[in-house]
Amino acid sequence: MSFYINNTNPSRPGPVTGSPLNGICEKILIETTKVFDACVSQSTETGIVLPVTDFNPADPALPLTFVSAVNAPSEPVTITDLVVDRLETCPNYANVSATLTIPVIVTYRDANGVLGTGRSSITVNKNVILFVPQPSASPINITASAVFSSEIGSYTAENTFTVTGCLQVIMRVTAVVDVLVPSYGYPVIPPCHSAPAASACPGLFDMPLYPTASGPVVPPRF
Repeated sequence: MSFYINNTNPSRPGPVTGSPLNGICEKILIETTKVFDACVSQSTETGIVLPVTDFNPADPALPLTFVSAVNAPSEPVTITDLVVDRLETCPNYANVSATLTIPVIVTYRDANGVLGTGRSSITVNKNVILFVPQPSASPINITASAVFSSEIGSYTAENTFTVTGCLQVIMRVTAVVDVLVPSYGYPVIPPCHSAPAASACPGLFDMPLYPTASGPVVPPRF
């Protein structure tokens, strides 16, 4: 059993049925990251130069053949040269400009046909208008996340690829705040549902002991 397997207990996460006010028992204070504003930009970038380092396996046989390049999902985007320029006519809004450095994993084949990976990065400049709250004791942060994917590229110099790829960047205005939210109380945690152990003889114990016919036995007519 889990929250979603054979569980009808009302104190579980899931879709709300009936009035959403039923069951609310308290207001709780939580610390969370509030997103005040965000925007997404999508583009196709050409002529991106990717100098590659940290080859795995080391010392690949040159020249290399490009396979693909994607953003490193476990590494954050680095923001530098950040400028927040508030608009005089709309003081709660600002022109936000920054340089974003996006870590990239490059996959290639070397001259011996060995598949390998290396590390690189993409640098892009962003200039967007966002809602930026007034200064307070809780600092406002500008954050960014990015998704990059490329399957078009060529080996143009030693340890360097030039690629064309699709880039999606999300810029956010955030702050860590305390907020009050309505609560339905604590969930009821169900016992785990164990998966059946793998059999050394799959299907053997499900077979009938003696042969049987499929369906009613009807003699043929000649």
